[in-house]
Amino acid sequence: MKNLPLHWRILLGMVVGVGLGVAAVLFDAWGWNGQRLDETGELQGWTWAQLVVNWIKPFGTIFINALKLVAVPLIVASLIKGVTDLKDLSKLSSMGGRTIALYLLTTAVAVTLGLTLATVVGPARGLSQETRESLAASAEGAAQSKLDLANQQSEMGPLQPLVDLVPSNLLAAAADNGSMLQVIVFVLFFSVGLLLSPPDKAKPVKDFFDGVNEVVLKLIDLIMLYAPIGVLALMAAMVAETQSWSIFIALMKYCLCVFVGLTAMVTLFYPLVVRFFTGVPYGAFFRGISPAQLLAFSTSSSAATLPVTMERTEEHLGVDEEVASFVLPIGATINMDGTSLYQAVAAVFIAQAYAVDLSFNELITVALTAILASVGTAAVPSAGIVMLVAVLRAVGVPVEGIALILPVDRVLDMCRTVVNVTSDATVAMLVAKKAGKLSPPHERKWDDHYPPEQAGGD
Repeated sequence: MKNLPLHWRILLGMVVGVGLGVAAVLFDAWGWNGQRLDETGELQGWTWAQLVVNWIKPFGTIFINALKLVAVPLIVASLIKGVTDLKDLSKLSSMGGRTIALYLLTTAVAVTLGLTLATVVGPARGLSQETRESLAASAEGAAQSKLDLANQQSEMGPLQPLVDLVPSNLLAAAADNGSMLQVIVFVLFFSVGLLLSPPDKAKPVKDFFDGVNEVVLKLIDLIMLYAPIGVLALMAAMVAETQSWSIFIALMKYCLCVFVGLTAMVTLFYPLVVRFFTGVPYGAFFRGISPAQLLAFSTSSSAATLPVTMERTEEHLGVDEEVASFVLPIGATINMDGTSLYQAVAAVFIAQAYAVDLSFNELITVALTAILASVGTAAVPSAGIVMLVAVLRAVGVPVEGIALILPVDRVLDMCRTVVNVTSDATVAMLVAKKAGKLSPPHERKWDDHYPPEQAGGD
C-alpha cells in the first residue's frame, strides 16, 4: 500500500467510503439496526447512517479543516514569493493579463458547451407539472435559504463586487474561505510594495516568506498522507446522509447532460489544449493532476483543494513555482468553468420545466451572465447555486425553479469542482509555457531533508 501511487490510494478510499455508505443505507432500509418503537410509538435507538455520521464523518472533517488551515498561509507565502521572484512589475502585469484572458476563454468554452448540450438534449422537455411540483417540494426549505442569500446580494450596488475586492480587515478576510479574493488582492498589493522597497530592507521579509512557503509545502505533503482516510470518511458520510434516492430518477436527463459536458471538458478539452500548446502527453497530465481531481470531487471545494493543486502542478506537471503561486490562487477564486457549464445547463433545464422558450439572444444573455457570475462565485461548496439566481433573473425564468435541481446539486457540485481544478492547472501550464517556466516534473518527498535512519530510508 505504501508504494501505491497517491491517486490510486485516494481512489481506493473513495470506493471503500461509498461502499460503507451504501451498506449503512441498505442495513437501515432492511431494519438491521438498533432502532425500535418505544411505549409511545416513537422510534428510538441507533441507525447505521447515524454511526457513519457520528463516528466516521469527523475524520473527513478533520482532513478538510487541515487543508483549509494551510490554504491562507500557502496563498500568502507562495504569492509573495512568486511575485517578488519576478523582480519586474511589467512581468507581473503581463502574466496577470494573460492569466485572466485564458480563464475567461476557458469559461466561455464551458458555457457554450453547456448551452449547446442543454438545447439539443432538452432535459426538461415534457416534464409534467406533477413531477415539477414534487421536485420543488422536496427542496423547498433549502431553495428559500438560497433565494434569501441571492436577494441580499441583488440589493447591493452595481460596484459592490469592486468594493468587496479591498478588505477592511485582513484577519477577517483570511478567516473566511469565501473572501479568498480579498486576501489575494492584499497580498498582491503587499508584494508590489516589497518590490519597490530598498533591497536591504526587503530581503529579510522575502526570506521569511520563502521559508514559510517551504514549511507549508511540507505540511501539505504530511496532510496528503492522510488523504485516503479523509476521502473515505467524506464519501461514506455523503452517501449515508443522502435522502430521497427515488427522486433522482426524474432528474437523470439533467444530471446526464451536465455530466457529459463536464466529462468532455476534463477528458478532451483540457488535455488536448495541454498537449497542443505544451507537448505534455495525455497520460502524464492526468497522472500529475489526478490526486487533486479526486480530492476536488470529495470536498466540492476549490479552496480546500488549492494546496494540493499547487503541489501537484509544481512538482508533477513542471510548472515553475513563481507561475503556479500566482496563477492558481487567482484561478481558485475567479475561474469556475464547471460552475459556469452547470449554470448554463441548469438555466435551460429550469426554463424548459416552466415552458419558457429562450430565444437566441436570451441564450447569449445566459452565457454572458454565467461567465460574469463565475468570477464572483466563492470557492466553497454550493456557492454556484446562489449565482444561478442571477442567471435566471437575467432571462426572466422563475427563480423558484432552483428547487428543481437542489436534490442532485451536491453530487453535481463534486463533479464541477473537478473541472474547476483541472482548468486551473491547465491555464497554469499554458502561462508557464509562454513564460518559459515549464520544466520536467521534480517531485519532492515529505522526508527529503529528514535523516534517513529516522525516516525509515535506506
